[in-house]
Amino acid sequence: MSSTLLLLIITVAVALAFDFLNGFHDAANNIATVVSTRVLSPKLAVVWAAFFNFVAAFFLGTAVAKTIGKGMIRIDSVTQYVVIAGLLGAIVWDLLTWWWGLPTSSSHALIGGYAGAAIMRSGYQVIIVEGWYKTLIFIVVAPIMGLILGFTFMVAIFWLLRDKAPQRIDKWFRKLQLLSAAGYSLGHGGNDAQKTMGIVASAFYGAHLMTADQLANNWGPFHWPIILAAHTAIALGTYFGGWRIVHTMGSRITKLRR
Repeated sequence: MSSTLLLLIITVAVALAFDFLNGFHDAANNIATVVSTRVLSPKLAVVWAAFFNFVAAFFLGTAVAKTIGKGMIRIDSVTQYVVIAGLLGAIVWDLLTWWWGLPTSSSHALIGGYAGAAIMRSGYQVIIVEGWYKTLIFIVVAPIMGLILGFTFMVAIFWLLRDKAPQRIDKWFRKLQLLSAAGYSLGHGGNDAQKTMGIVASAFYGAHLMTADQLANNWGPFHWPIILAAHTAIALGTYFGGWRIVHTMGSRITKLRR
């Protein structure tokens, strides 16, 4: 086995380990509500979330993966060692925040680690500035959008259901929580698993097993293997972990309900 192939195998293994930890760490956030309200038992909740993390592979494309793969870092300056260093940085951060019970973003840890490793090797010129605009803007905009939309939906729900019996509303909303948890997991799998796909595709390009055109478009013969591997890893991570964060989130939600 050549050293290049061995390094590729190590890189892909580390990338899938990060993806597993991403599911272990992040996906727990969406099941904390259905567990704390006893809509689902903890075991059923993680199965529910893991299933929708996986099936997202067949619905949401690879646009995010392509941005990570070649839209943020100059790919010709990236080596397998840069990819591994970036992944290890994100993995350490995920493990620390899991231990502390903090529901932080694995995606931001990944792109930060990836960029930091690339900068250390090649300098700041390795950054594709225009590729970072939307990401950096939405780090700030997304929570504000969530706040405004959540407030708007809550006001609308209070107004529309103001004359309904509380017991009947509770019955409806317990069922609707299944849909909201499924939707969150679908979005999480479709978005976060793609970060790993982009990293893995970059690794194949660095090992000269993928052309620049394939990297930018359909990943050639590696298209479905990369997609299925990433979604399987994040689904397994969701199934096996996240209880520390579930407990933390659930405790906070219970306190707010009181």
